[in-house]
Amino acid sequence: MPTVIELPVVPTPLPASWTPPAPSGKSISPLVERRLLPAGQAYLAHVRRAVHNLSFEEHDKHAEEERKRLEALNGNGSGAEDDLGVGDEEETEDLLSLDPKEWKKQDHYAVLGLSHLRYKATEEQIKIAHRKKVLKHHPDKKAGVAGDSNDDAFFKCIQKAYEVLTNPERRRQFDSVDPYYDIFETDVPTAAQVQKAKDPVKYFFEAFGPVFEREARFSRKQPVPMLGSYDDPKEVVEAFYDFWYNFDSWRSFEYLDKEVNEGSDNRDDKRYTEKKNKAERARRKKEDTARLRGIVDTALSVDPRIKRIRQEEKEAREAKKKSKGGQVNGQSAKQKQEEEKRKAEEEAKRKEEEEKAARAEAKKAKAAAANAAKKARRQQRAAAEGGAPADGA
Repeated sequence: MPTVIELPVVPTPLPASWTPPAPSGKSISPLVERRLLPAGQAYLAHVRRAVHNLSFEEHDKHAEEERKRLEALNGNGSGAEDDLGVGDEEETEDLLSLDPKEWKKQDHYAVLGLSHLRYKATEEQIKIAHRKKVLKHHPDKKAGVAGDSNDDAFFKCIQKAYEVLTNPERRRQFDSVDPYYDIFETDVPTAAQVQKAKDPVKYFFEAFGPVFEREARFSRKQPVPMLGSYDDPKEVVEAFYDFWYNFDSWRSFEYLDKEVNEGSDNRDDKRYTEKKNKAERARRKKEDTARLRGIVDTALSVDPRIKRIRQEEKEAREAKKKSKGGQVNGQSAKQKQEEEKRKAEEEAKRKEEEEKAARAEAKKAKAAAANAAKKARRQQRAAAEGGAPADGA
């Protein structure tokens, strides 16, 4: 038997500044006693408030903070930006009327509302888009609604698109033959278009830049050098074309393989189909390699940087030749000057030797004359001395 205990409670006096609120004039709904069931979100919210001793305002504040925190974690490290526009593209009548049996012909990115991203879509974006499409087109949600007889078929297309795009190998096979890029592969600028453009340099980079950017997605080696700009040095341009002439592509064509007839258990039929598919894949691969090689050849033939580099090399050769010619002429003048100096020295030396020889000859002649005079005087003295005794006798 419960015991009732009465406790005296004395309320605190009201502050002196308190004034009674003005009547609102609105009627107050009567109090209703309800039984709170221990289940559901309301009960869990009640438990959280009781355990953490929170008011309704504090509980709502914490719930909002938790929601923002989870949104920040669900964006693959980039906040909630990945969710912007993902899966919200307009759905055309042709798209909604797709046949799930022809799933190989459908655009999986368009089905999930990822046409603007395509091969750039991340795994998280694919999951978000798929979740939105499922919530919108689930058969249970559309059951009994008039005009949605094909929604079950489109839901199967959604599931197939998600199955293909979340499998790395199958997604790569689909990206290899993405029908969205078929028109771009055939719409490649020609050499004549570049040459006839009003501004060939500007047109070259605007026309070929997106082409190489699209083809770069097939490269096994990353990062892929892009077209660059007009002022790129020779080393950068040579590295660009060297990479693209040796392009290592992962592109394959298994997605276009013909399926073996359903219900056929004939091994010969299977082997024949596999052999034919293999030969067809090899043919498509060879054609794709030749197509890319043609793009690179065309770009190289009209690349304005090649013309600029050749002109710079020509000017450098001419400047070097001119410099070398001036150096040769200067060297010849110097040699001529040295030759003239040498000849002048030889002439001076020759004159000096001639003068020296002349002086020696003069000295010799003078000595000979002195000797002859001396001899003549001796002969005169001898003659004089010989004649004197004869007179005395």
